[in-house]
Amino acid sequence: MRRTKEEAEKTRCAILQAAETLFLEKGVAHTSLEHIARHAGVTRGAVYWHFANKAHLFNAMLSQVRLPPEQLAERLHGDADSDPLHTLRDMCIDAIEGLARDEQKRRIFTILLRRCEFTEELREAEERHEAFINLFIDLCEQQFNAPSVSARLHPGLSPRLAARTVHALLIGLFHDWLRDPTLFNPAQDAAPMVDACFRGLILDWPLTQ
Repeated sequence: MRRTKEEAEKTRCAILQAAETLFLEKGVAHTSLEHIARHAGVTRGAVYWHFANKAHLFNAMLSQVRLPPEQLAERLHGDADSDPLHTLRDMCIDAIEGLARDEQKRRIFTILLRRCEFTEELREAEERHEAFINLFIDLCEQQFNAPSVSARLHPGLSPRLAARTVHALLIGLFHDWLRDPTLFNPAQDAAPMVDACFRGLILDWPLTQ
């Protein structure tokens, strides 16, 4: 009897859950598709039926959470008339706070930033990850390049440098909090830290929001 769509989706979810568990425990490079199949209680053929290779599986796991470039693009599209800097600022705060709110997001970002070595086997996944980084920086640059914003940058700062600064802040805070959650409280400290960064970029950024 052919598997129903519901059974196939149940198997796919079990494989993704097993991959997430093992990637977090063993690291991506040290986890094989055979390990994942055994942990999920399925055959290796079932894994290949859903995922062409480990990179495909890794990308599918990442797709279960919204990454910062997706969040920013969605906000910009949803409210085109909003202040571009406040849209960017609010997205950064929400992304940091989301690590504390969403356990799966925390696990997946821990895998991506702390448990993943981009070996040749994961070349496709590495290229996708780099594309997301470049997309985020490009979207940030577009906001800083708006006529109402670029003139407010501190002297010597280009929109590109400002965009790279925001990206560095976000990734740095992600890395630090995932390494040691006692370093700061995302719910309380995200907004002050992000605003401090923006005050270093924008001449007239207010002391309080």
